[in-house]
Amino acid sequence: MDFDIANYMLAKENLDHEQPVLNEEYRKQLAGNLLKDSNLMHKNSRILAFKSKPPPPPEGFERNAKLLYSENVHGGAAKRSKIYRHIPQSAERTLDAPDLLDDYYLNLLDWSSRNVVAVALGNTVYLWHATSGSIEELMQVSEDDGPVTSVSWGPDGKHIAVGLDNGEIQLWESTALTKMRTLKGHTARVGSLAWNGGPILSSGSRDNAIFNHDVRIRDHLTTKMNAHEQEVCGLKWSLSGQQLASGGNDNLLHIWDASMMASGAPSSYLHRFDEHQAAVKALAWCPFQSNLLASGGGTADRCIKFWNTQTGACLNSVDTNSQVCALQWSRHEKELLSSHGFSQNQLCLWRYPSMVKMAELRGHTSRVLHLAQSPDGYTVASAAGDETLRFWQVFGTPDNNKQQLLRTRSVESTTGINNVSCANIR
Repeated sequence: MDFDIANYMLAKENLDHEQPVLNEEYRKQLAGNLLKDSNLMHKNSRILAFKSKPPPPPEGFERNAKLLYSENVHGGAAKRSKIYRHIPQSAERTLDAPDLLDDYYLNLLDWSSRNVVAVALGNTVYLWHATSGSIEELMQVSEDDGPVTSVSWGPDGKHIAVGLDNGEIQLWESTALTKMRTLKGHTARVGSLAWNGGPILSSGSRDNAIFNHDVRIRDHLTTKMNAHEQEVCGLKWSLSGQQLASGGNDNLLHIWDASMMASGAPSSYLHRFDEHQAAVKALAWCPFQSNLLASGGGTADRCIKFWNTQTGACLNSVDTNSQVCALQWSRHEKELLSSHGFSQNQLCLWRYPSMVKMAELRGHTSRVLHLAQSPDGYTVASAAGDETLRFWQVFGTPDNNKQQLLRTRSVESTTGINNVSCANIR
């Protein structure tokens, strides 16, 4: 943007249509000094004109420019390129799970901090040890008391709570396979259980009530919460143990404050959300943002909604076009896994907060009712109405040479070769 050159070019255009004031020799001298190119004196010449090829570089600079170009393209670009994680499209392992109840409102699968999977099949709870692959029976109830309607591991990975159809909750010690005690109070089946990270166990029932139990004391029932009008099918404590989320068949989602419960006063909810149009069973607290909760609605709703439980604001709502049965956040990436019912019966991996769908995992032939995550956060187990458990390495790999493994991984993980290692839980 040289104003002397621009002024000369404008003056030259005017002089082409008027009586020349400057003689031709003077104009050539002026052009030579300003533009360094006498050809630009021509009437059709243009600044920044397109050329067939660039002028050759000054002598002595060609080799250096070539090296610089090569380093930028072959070195810098490779460093800046984003490496995308490979997501296996088939399950790493499949286990048969006969008599797994096809009931949306129950919670029959959980994975302990000691790497043991508990699954309720009819009247029996089985334990599958992920490290050894061994299976053992934890407990079995009679036809009058069963079936088992919920299971939930305690934070220590040794004790497990088992909810029954008769309204009772049994506490078991898993290493010795012994029953510790029975918690009573509900008048209908206990379909949801949640620990607060300590000795407090919350239970949700078809009697519409939520109870808090302190399992250390004789009079275990410490708090009663009555806000739902139908069965409580979803319960989740936040990672901090400060808030409890409850979802019900009345399409309502409530947030409860732990400090209000501890005060001994009649507990009232902190927030009441009624935006879902179907039962709210799928609940998941975000591991990287303490006040962020994801919830999923049933067949008439099909949405995943995100809530700021501090302000009570709905941050986003995504229509998944299918019944949402369960949700699991990744502990390593900003990703969310959802499992679905009719009509695809698939698992969907979403990137948060854009909610771009990263992958769809298929294999189940019935609705995928339950999800549980391994202690290392890389593998997710799914249980479906087709009476199978499937294990998906959907959140990455724990290997140290992770990136190298992702680049060189063979196609066997997507061709079902790993599925040959199947076992019958019975």
